[in-house]
Amino acid sequence: MAKPTNTVLIVLAFFAIYFIWGSTYLLNKIAVTELPAYMLAGLRFTTAGLLIFGICKITKIPTKITARQFINSAIAGFLFLTFGNGVFVWGLKYVDSGFAALEVAAMPLIVLIMMRIVDGKKIQAMSFVGVIFGILGIYLLVSQKQVIQSEDAVLGMTIIFFCVLAWSTGSLFVSRVDLPESYLVNTAYQMVTAGITLALASLLLGETWTSPLSWSGGVQFAMIMLILFGSIVAFSAFNYLLKTVSPEKVATSSYVNPVIALFLGWYILDEQLTTQSIIAAAILLTGVYFINTKKKLVIYDRFRDKLRSKRSKA
Repeated sequence: MAKPTNTVLIVLAFFAIYFIWGSTYLLNKIAVTELPAYMLAGLRFTTAGLLIFGICKITKIPTKITARQFINSAIAGFLFLTFGNGVFVWGLKYVDSGFAALEVAAMPLIVLIMMRIVDGKKIQAMSFVGVIFGILGIYLLVSQKQVIQSEDAVLGMTIIFFCVLAWSTGSLFVSRVDLPESYLVNTAYQMVTAGITLALASLLLGETWTSPLSWSGGVQFAMIMLILFGSIVAFSAFNYLLKTVSPEKVATSSYVNPVIALFLGWYILDEQLTTQSIIAAAILLTGVYFINTKKKLVIYDRFRDKLRSKRSKA
């Protein structure tokens, strides 16, 4: 009976990182228009981490970990949250939330390349086709003159690209190092360490901190949703998947997130939605299918077999 339960958990976890995280681009965009980026991220992750520790205490989940596990959690927290998310929120000041999410769609490609370089893992035929679709979708996205005509937009795209590198590195790191056995405990340590780092960065940069009571209702709502769903639910699901399925499959969330973010940004924030962006979104989703499917590419396999046959005869 354990296998069906695991399957259900995996499906629910993918739903969380696909759809809940897709909405966080919009929520971050709303919050960052009023709050300083590092203060926002630091407060969000510290609060979420402390709440998770509270959940662990209530449910009697042990929170004691080894020194090595703490160091690994802190490194993962830096890659995912301090740099990957905190700096990303800063980049949202310069580009639309939907566009930023679409740029993140490069992550599965980067993860596949990293796995090839680090582990020597061969890129499967279907995954390769998915990557090709991903590259095409990204090209259609960034080639739009109306999107990249300002210097600020180029700066924002550059910032977000380096955030994608940090997330990709973190995905491989987490999948192979010693971390707390409980995904909730692992998430809590990552969030608290990253939240403290982001808060210190905010203070060093001279950001002005304000009381949540002084925030507008929209920002208060966005922060609550980011803490409860974007951080506690979705990030715990993300850590669970990294230890359960292949990293490049987890990375496909960055193909689905853009589609959710693109339409939410258009519908709620009146962000620009071009025909080319819609086509790019459709192509990126096609890339998700090819990377996640377990089917084999028959044409490729036949070509490979013929090539091997010719080589053996030679």
